[in-house]
Amino acid sequence: MEFIDYYKILGVEKTASQEDIKKAYRKLARKHHPDLNPNDKEAHKKFQKINEANEVLSDPENRKKYDQYGKDWKHGEEFEKARRQQSQYANTRGNGGQAFSGTFGDDDFSEFFSSMFGGGRTSRARETKFRGQDYEAELHVGLKDAYVTHPQTLTIDGKNIRIKIPAGVEDGQKIKLKGYGGAGINGGPNGDLYITFHIEKDSKFKRVGNDLYTTEEIDLYTAVLGGEVMIDTLSGKVKLKVAPETQNETKIRLRGKGFPVYKKENEFGDLYITYRIKLPSGLSEKERELFSELAKLSS
Repeated sequence: MEFIDYYKILGVEKTASQEDIKKAYRKLARKHHPDLNPNDKEAHKKFQKINEANEVLSDPENRKKYDQYGKDWKHGEEFEKARRQQSQYANTRGNGGQAFSGTFGDDDFSEFFSSMFGGGRTSRARETKFRGQDYEAELHVGLKDAYVTHPQTLTIDGKNIRIKIPAGVEDGQKIKLKGYGGAGINGGPNGDLYITFHIEKDSKFKRVGNDLYTTEEIDLYTAVLGGEVMIDTLSGKVKLKVAPETQNETKIRLRGKGFPVYKKENEFGDLYITYRIKLPSGLSEKERELFSELAKLSS
């Protein structure tokens, strides 16, 4: 995996304070947020990089490891452990099994890393393998797109990764793609890719779990006399019968017309529809007379 300069991504110096990093992140996140740049794929990529940089540099412990180990910062503890083992091994070999209280100098440390990645003197060091770095990514998906299983291409570290998004994925849900993270070190296994989904709000439907909620306008005459209306669902239009004397805010349920249940074939939530009665406007004189007669009859 190539080295990614997180300081450069956020536009701060390596000596920047935690507050400076926080301010830089907020400024860039607002500028490149997908909701503000819905049709700008480059802005989406930058937003992912900005989040990745912030996750590392906003955490003092992670930042310390990143400053010391660069692209291999997630393996810092493993490096230290292997370094101690190598030191003990070398001390034992050099002193006939006796304990040694010396220090491990910078030159030795560099030589250790060289040996650990294949250029060293001992087969034990060359055989040390490390798992690749795990990647985190965010993916913004429209409600209608999340309704069906569909392919999606992600760009991770300059590489295009084509994945299949299962129907019914939820907002905030995180899935793991095994082996799609950073390359393993010294022949070790690749890391994993963790994707967090953000389902964008829809102007027509509101999702609650696997159920959908919507409103539908019907005219006064249909509400009073009954009739038929065409209702939009995510799977197409449906014709419904409206009962006579339907009241405003009447709710009905369409079973199985909600959202698909994640990874459960042919299982769906329900669709709840609230009727909103639209009163007529721009009445003619004749219509006013008729409404007046109705008012007298009702009284």
